Amino acid sequence: MLIREAAVAGAFYPADQHHLQACIEAYFGEATFHHAANKHHSLPKALILPHAGYIYSGAVAAEGYSLLADYAEDIHTVLLLGPSHRVAFRGIATTSSDYFSTPLGDIKVDREASEELQHLPSVYASDQAHLQEHSLEVHLPFLQSVLSDFSIIPLVVGDATADEVAEVISLYLGKPGVLVVISTDLSHFHDYQQARTIDQQTSDLINEKYFRLSGEQACGCRPLNGLLKLAAELQLSVEQLALCNSGDTSGDKSRVVGYGAYAIY
Repeated sequence: MLIREAAVAGAFYPADQHHLQACIEAYFGEATFHHAANKHHSLPKALILPHAGYIYSGAVAAEGYSLLADYAEDIHTVLLLGPSHRVAFRGIATTSSDYFSTPLGDIKVDREASEELQHLPSVYASDQAHLQEHSLEVHLPFLQSVLSDFSIIPLVVGDATADEVAEVISLYLGKPGVLVVISTDLSHFHDYQQARTIDQQTSDLINEKYFRLSGEQACGCRPLNGLLKLAAELQLSVEQLALCNSGDTSGDKSRVVGYGAYAIY
């Protein structure tokens, strides 16, 4: 049994189980876009959420995950896609791990799905791509806190086209019991006002399902573009849940990172 151990516990989020759980519960308690206010009154097909340290983007992520509270029993698989920050590669990397571990416990990897995806020309197994990658890991404690019994299909997206990513997502989007989560932050390292302008423009494009975003607009543009391309083709709707930057959450407004939360219906 191969376990992918937590790489950023104690850095991006608390390493202590009880502290981590309390932290996430506090974010859920503060969520303003609560599931009770969900105008769609249904389970989203996909969520687009940030992946920074919890003190920066945890509250924004909670806005999306709070929508799942009424549907915990309905979700048994999470297709999770995020960008590669540490390893440069072509295509989309699945894993040979059987479980991903966090301080809240181990999450089963859907190995059958991971192996089936490798029949696609753009997908192959690379544990190296997953080893130190935080863009997927930071979502796992949130998923563990809101869902009951589920497995994950974790995919790190390297240099892949929107078509290649859309091909993967199309196999699962809208499938009963499956939630798609796209992990991305928005702009990086502008001053506060400039970031607000850039991120609002990007957010408008996301709402319009524009699928040619650049890395300057969203660091997870490749997985995001794949989802948006599919959403445009299927005429799905995008709902913005939250938009802010690290200047709002950490107080330092000199060099900020943008965060947004969106639901796809």
